[in-house]
Amino acid sequence: MISNEVFRKMALSFAGAIELLHFYRASFRVNKKIFANLLEKEQLAMLKLPLIEQSVFCAFDKMIIYPVPGGWGTKGATYVELKKVKKGMLKDAMTVAFNNIK
Repeated sequence: MISNEVFRKMALSFAGAIELLHFYRASFRVNKKIFANLLEKEQLAMLKLPLIEQSVFCAFDKMIIYPVPGGWGTKGATYVELKKVKKGMLKDAMTVAFNNIK
């Protein structure tokens, strides 16, 4: 299980990453572009992944990592269940999201 604070520390560990509010969510950005956001109450994170990498991560377990329902998911927005994901997998997916944005 990944806590909201651990997620926040991981996201802010990337060079140039900052946290800003995006509607009611904490968003994590680099170069003014969002690579992740956090729904704290739900312990759910969103990572913006390239479509090929999204399919690879989602193939592992669709109960842990899955496309955001609707149009955003078809553009790479991917939910990660923080209660279920392992730290290494989250770090790998977050690195892909960060590198895709910067």
